[in-house]
Amino acid sequence: MSFNSGLSGLAAASKNLDVTGNNIANAQTSGFKASTIQFGDVYASKVGMGVAVSGILQNFNNGNLESTGRNLDLAIGGDGFFQFSQDGQTVYSRNGQVTMTPEGFLQNAQGAKLMGPNGPIQIPNAGMLSNATTKIASAVNVDSRETIIAAPFNMADPDTYNYANTANTYDSLGNQHTVTLYYTKTGVNQWSVRASMDGAMSASPAQPLDFTSNGSLDPAYAATNFAFPMTNGANNITFSMDFKGSTQFGSDNYQNTLVQDGYTNGQMIGIAFEKDGSIMANYSNEQKIKVAEIQVANFLNPEGLKPMGDNVWSATSASGQAVTGTAGVGRLGSIESGVLEASNSDTSTELVKLIISQRNYQANAQTIKSQDEILQQAVNLR
Repeated sequence: MSFNSGLSGLAAASKNLDVTGNNIANAQTSGFKASTIQFGDVYASKVGMGVAVSGILQNFNNGNLESTGRNLDLAIGGDGFFQFSQDGQTVYSRNGQVTMTPEGFLQNAQGAKLMGPNGPIQIPNAGMLSNATTKIASAVNVDSRETIIAAPFNMADPDTYNYANTANTYDSLGNQHTVTLYYTKTGVNQWSVRASMDGAMSASPAQPLDFTSNGSLDPAYAATNFAFPMTNGANNITFSMDFKGSTQFGSDNYQNTLVQDGYTNGQMIGIAFEKDGSIMANYSNEQKIKVAEIQVANFLNPEGLKPMGDNVWSATSASGQAVTGTAGVGRLGSIESGVLEASNSDTSTELVKLIISQRNYQANAQTIKSQDEILQQAVNLR
């Protein structure tokens, strides 16, 4: 008489309790993926010999994204994995909870560094240099009802121009200067624009602005340059003045849009994450630039990944090689900031599994007890 069937049942039920207990224990672990156990019956000839554990499958269904309000909490909205460099090995995780080191690396609680296309991501902490203005784009509406002015231009005399507005510019040392633009109606559908900086007129000639009879800028319009000498040690300023989009309608003069490309120097005050994985550095001069990129990885068979502990996996021959690319493209999910992916382990479901596993364990223990009683009766025969 064999106890093997009952013993194998106890071992299998015990293993199932381990898997279920692990799922319950990690119900609050960000990015955790629950596992299920597979069983297979054991045969010797035509007689059943019990049960064996065939394998443990990981469930890579996405968990819910939960808001944390913390900028460095990251999640993937869709399929894919974060890549981390851990002890010289690339590992993969769905948990994007990172901190920034003094050196600018983004790392998880175990010290593994978040990776981009060229290895571990390192955010530069250097400040941004100033940038002199080289272009101003200004779209205005000039009032077609204005009178034509024939008097010589004098910026101190408002009667020699019809409209004026201002724009800020920057020199090569990051100093801010105020540019004033003066608009004068010189003929039917014809205007001219002059410029001064900090109260000094540019030596550049007036720029003509001609309009069509329907109020739009003449198609032959071409931007011209205004130049100003600098006496503060900065380079002389020369910028192009582009009025594309300007109109001449019978309404008040007004500034529609104004964009210039200069700025003063600034210090980095934080980073932000775009959905495509771009990491943008924000500076005190209100500028932002892309300084790094998170690259997302995916696998043909994620269930073949090997669990390494600490909520990371490594690639295997069963999972196939990682396919990496830009977040949000194709099958790769987008990067979400300020949220974390919750565990996909459902506590209610796991508790039901726990009850079933316990019953199975008790039932297999009962078969061993029954076989022991039968064997005892056989021994007592005389």
